[in-house]
Amino acid sequence: MFRRKLTALDYHDPDGFDCSDETQFRNCIVWLEDQKIRHYKIEDRGNLRNIPSSDWPNAFQKYLQDLNCPFGAEEKKEAVDWLLGLAVRYEYGDNVEKYRNCQPLASGNSDKAVDPLLNLDSNSPDFKAGVTALANILKIQRHDDYLVMLKAIRILIQERLSPEAITKANQSKEGIPVSLEKHILGFDTGDATLNEAAQILRLLHIEELRELQTKINEAIVAVQAIIADPKTDHRLGKVGR
Repeated sequence: MFRRKLTALDYHDPDGFDCSDETQFRNCIVWLEDQKIRHYKIEDRGNLRNIPSSDWPNAFQKYLQDLNCPFGAEEKKEAVDWLLGLAVRYEYGDNVEKYRNCQPLASGNSDKAVDPLLNLDSNSPDFKAGVTALANILKIQRHDDYLVMLKAIRILIQERLSPEAITKANQSKEGIPVSLEKHILGFDTGDATLNEAAQILRLLHIEELRELQTKINEAIVAVQAIIADPKTDHRLGKVGR
């Protein structure tokens, strides 16, 4: 399952790598740090290179934390996939000119648009790692169902990160002149200046309440969009979550 990324990184045995083999797993992590990621200075890689040590899992956990990896040492497949993705990104950054001229692989049926989600495996570590990484970047609450998280990400991107939404957010809001005489304060402080200041504060408070109500409505719509499409589990013979 990691063959494609390992091949891209020129790993010595991409086809034979077995993540469940502890020795292979640890050797791969050390190779990624030494050859591709290089987050630590050479003299600081001792604990990670000490593969036979019983304290190696703690060194690996610290390594993941230092890289701000969203996965822990116990999530081996997800962590390896994330590290491989990071290594590929660094590899490309170090050789931009080399890879810029690479031609895409020819498709057997290039005239037909291919749906990238057609063969999506929602249970694969690659999918889970990608969704989790996006959720962390966008600060979306984690959910046990990764498809639900993906739907939440789609809604956020459509509503907040689309070109239209960004353009609208960047537009400066021009104030509308308001005549204070038309708004009754409801009480008298005994000072005309204080009365005028109180009227302004009341109008600002009303505007804040309107913005809050708008955000509440947006949240309700987002939640409804997520729960409106129940997932069918044919094994249980019922519909629902």
